[in-house]
Amino acid sequence: MDDVPTILDQLIRARGEDYASLSRFIGRNPAYIQQFIRRGSPKRLAEHDRARLAQYLGVGEDVLGGPTPRAPAASSFCAVPQLSVEASAGPGTLPSGEAVLAHFGFDRRWLRTLSRTPDKLSIISVRGDSMQPTLAEGDDILVDTGDGAERLRDGIYVLRVEGALLVKRLARNPATGRISIRSDNPAYPAWDECAATDIHVIGRVVWAGRRMS
Repeated sequence: MDDVPTILDQLIRARGEDYASLSRFIGRNPAYIQQFIRRGSPKRLAEHDRARLAQYLGVGEDVLGGPTPRAPAASSFCAVPQLSVEASAGPGTLPSGEAVLAHFGFDRRWLRTLSRTPDKLSIISVRGDSMQPTLAEGDDILVDTGDGAERLRDGIYVLRVEGALLVKRLARNPATGRISIRSDNPAYPAWDECAATDIHVIGRVVWAGRRMS
């Protein structure tokens, strides 16, 4: 930058500093900065001098002739919304709404070990005991809405049944393609041999978190 000497002079004056003291601060002879500003010698500040002056004067190195900072890298974190709905692990309950309560940051690389589509993940809470001991009342579950009926396979899913949200274990019969809907708690009944077209899959449960008492 051709105007670096002028900018440096203005910064020094604004801070009430003087050439000699700043020259000594960076380990140079007392006339160094004055010669740079008034005579253009040296033509450019040395890298280590520029870095110390920029830090002291509270400006970026690019202001004093350094390289333009690179744009920051894309965030390595993915913000996953926590929704104000509950999936019933017991008698079906109607969802109270889908407002976003908060966002939680997860490492994107870790999320990709759980899901092909991290941007389609959401967090909801579990109500009831039909999925115990796997899931308990109050557990938070990470639901992949990008992994639904199209890729349906054995696992735990959130379903919508007559307006109610349920969290259940699904198993596909490889011979007939029909689906069994089961609870991990043996006290609850199972629904066997359901047609896949009769099941409205919201998404697959890929992770669960539990508060420790």
